[in-house]
Amino acid sequence: MNQTVPSIDPSLLAGNRLRLADHTATHFLWQVQAGVGTITLNRPERKNPLTFDSYAELRDLFGRLKYAEDVTVVVAQGAGGNFCSGGDVHEIIGPLIALKAPELLMFTRMTGDLVKAMRACPQPIVAAVDGVCAGAGAIVAMASDLRLGTARSKTAFLFNRVGLAGCDMGACAILPRIIGQGRASELLYTGRSMGGEEAERWGFFNRLVAPDALADAAQALAADLAAGPTFANGITKTMLHQEWAMTIEQAIEAEAQAQAICMLTEDFSRAYHAFVAKQRPRFEGN
Repeated sequence: MNQTVPSIDPSLLAGNRLRLADHTATHFLWQVQAGVGTITLNRPERKNPLTFDSYAELRDLFGRLKYAEDVTVVVAQGAGGNFCSGGDVHEIIGPLIALKAPELLMFTRMTGDLVKAMRACPQPIVAAVDGVCAGAGAIVAMASDLRLGTARSKTAFLFNRVGLAGCDMGACAILPRIIGQGRASELLYTGRSMGGEEAERWGFFNRLVAPDALADAAQALAADLAAGPTFANGITKTMLHQEWAMTIEQAIEAEAQAQAICMLTEDFSRAYHAFVAKQRPRFEGN
């Protein structure tokens, strides 16, 4: 029996569904293919540092991804064998020294808003980390959902090295949840680099990949996620983030409600019927 799909008011769609495949980024590269949006930090001659402009543009893009209908997974990577060297010394660090408190707070809130936008967008984010991954670059990798690294990568939360606290852009909240309180404390107090093998051993990287295979591995992982239940993946990401502040009882109830919603999706129905179709020949053969 065919069911009539109710029409949706175009005004509702216009305000809440965006297509980002045709979006052109100014301060980094952006490409969408088969549901995977790829951000490439593209200043290889400087090891891909961030600027005021790129911070703001990244924040705005991740904010728009919340409404994107053609992007289901995001890959973040750097060009030229490095991920990101952090804030540009000449274009960010230097100018900050001359600013007063209101403008400094404007900057730190903007950088924090990038992490908030990364955590709030429903798409899983895969960071492909090679070479230098320092300062704000380490934060971008940290704020991603999955991280692939290389043995030659060097990840450093080096705020301490420039006279600042390690509590930058959510590092004191997020990093201990990934690698543990003691290990996070060591990195944030010392600012030392964490090598690729150590990062994998500590759980910062999900796995290590050869440098020349990193981009393909990240795209393959993203494609695998994009082929899965994308709405449900978004719910999983939301609950992973929200449950940090919940008791176990609150988390169980919140997950019950979230899972019930997922059971209303076509992904759930499609997966069930695919399973039945796959099993039927086995039983019919007997």
